[in-house]
Amino acid sequence: MVFVRTTPPRPVDVTAVFPELAPLARPAIRLHPRPGSPSVGESSVGGPLLWPAEEPWPHCEASHLHVDSGFRQSPDDVRLMRRMQARWHGDHDGRGTTPEEAAIKERNATRLAERFAAGPPPAECPVPMVPVAQLYLRDIPLLRPPGQADLLQVLWCPYDHEPHHKPSTALFWRSAAEVVDILATPPEPYEVNDDGYLPEPCVLAPEAITEYPDSLDLSPQLRLMLEDWNRWQAAGAGVDSSYADWPRDFYDIHLADAPGWKAGGWPPWGRTDPNPRYCAVCEVQMVPLLTIASFEWDGGEGHSWAPCEEQAAANAAGHCCGQSPSRPTKVAVGSTDNMQIYICPASPEHPHTDLIQ
Repeated sequence: MVFVRTTPPRPVDVTAVFPELAPLARPAIRLHPRPGSPSVGESSVGGPLLWPAEEPWPHCEASHLHVDSGFRQSPDDVRLMRRMQARWHGDHDGRGTTPEEAAIKERNATRLAERFAAGPPPAECPVPMVPVAQLYLRDIPLLRPPGQADLLQVLWCPYDHEPHHKPSTALFWRSAAEVVDILATPPEPYEVNDDGYLPEPCVLAPEAITEYPDSLDLSPQLRLMLEDWNRWQAAGAGVDSSYADWPRDFYDIHLADAPGWKAGGWPPWGRTDPNPRYCAVCEVQMVPLLTIASFEWDGGEGHSWAPCEEQAAANAAGHCCGQSPSRPTKVAVGSTDNMQIYICPASPEHPHTDLIQ
């Protein structure tokens, strides 16, 4: 790893105020994905996968008849638009298309026309899945790989799927040492249903942290404790007095589960109340494996989770051309929510599940 990102110290040691929370602490690893050029030998988001040449690339076999494909942009066109937006962000007088960009756009259009020369692919045609994350155990020791596996690869279909309007996901565990011949050019979908389903290639700066549960995951007794402003004051916590009427909000925003891409930890809630997931094979309660986030930190006061190295950028006003530093992966799931992937703690080879929050 060639760069570091550091979560600022929390404004309050929550276990000093509420020792009852100490047994609920969980380890998590914030991934801190940032745009880069990862290799197949590195952990990444949206980067190339260490995929065996002899192993078929995964395709989504579901019917996509229900998909309203109004977006209709190829992955190449999405990448071109992102490059243009990045240039516009750095040069407000340089809008428009450069000769090089125009040539790329024409080449993309020609390539797409050749693909569709025989007609567009039928909705029932299997769709190549898109790389979402590749995580090596050496970088993310919280992973629970089966057997001798030391690598997790996550892909998804770039189309919404019923009934929850989210991409379908696929997980692959493998031993990196067993991959000898690497697939050089994986297939790509003709188009993506949403540009938020095409992650920008990012390198990672994993950081181990300790998390506490969202207040919705706490017992009624603990929630009442969090709402007791006198308890906060008596502990000398120095919480901003603006939270006097809503101390539980202070806990959820600044002290509980961290936002952004992460492994392990506690799930964020908000779209629904806590919704435990149970293994379809052995009925054990599943645990969070990976959080795929639309944003690395929340707006407003949620900036307190922005890394120390990026506080200035996080607090700077006005981010144009879609270049917000809190969305380095360009991923957007749900209504700019999070997708959690859950696995069975008894056997990671049991079918996983996922949830939008």
